[in-house]
Amino acid sequence: MLTHDTKIRVCYGDTDKMGVVYYGIYPRYYEIARTEMIRDLWKSYASIEADGVLLPARSLNIEYFKPAAYDDLLTVRTIIREIPGVKFVLETEIYNENEELINRGKVVLVFTDASSGKPRRIPNELLEIILEKWADKAMNLD
Repeated sequence: MLTHDTKIRVCYGDTDKMGVVYYGIYPRYYEIARTEMIRDLWKSYASIEADGVLLPARSLNIEYFKPAAYDDLLTVRTIIREIPGVKFVLETEIYNENEELINRGKVVLVFTDASSGKPRRIPNELLEIILEKWADKAMNLD
């Protein structure tokens, strides 16, 4: 399992009339966090796309537990629990400043060839990085 934390401060535009984060904003938080995870692991989404690989979403599941409000500092944890192949499954947990789990989601992306639109396997370089990090983490548990 690999995890990556991204801090996001709730801006006013993310809130609804009740002063809490609008429910439709959470997938954007997931995207910001997974983009940062991939950037930290390998390279930017823009570079991946320039190399001819797209990552469209196949599915999205969300659970809401507690609201977040304007100016809250959230920790958005992106989790990879399985080695990607064609599918790239990313789980997300969002915590408030009291370290309470307020939201959880799961996004399934599909590696796709930009020119043909057909599914493809994860780029070898990214797979090698994930496998190396996975092995390093396992060694540190011993």
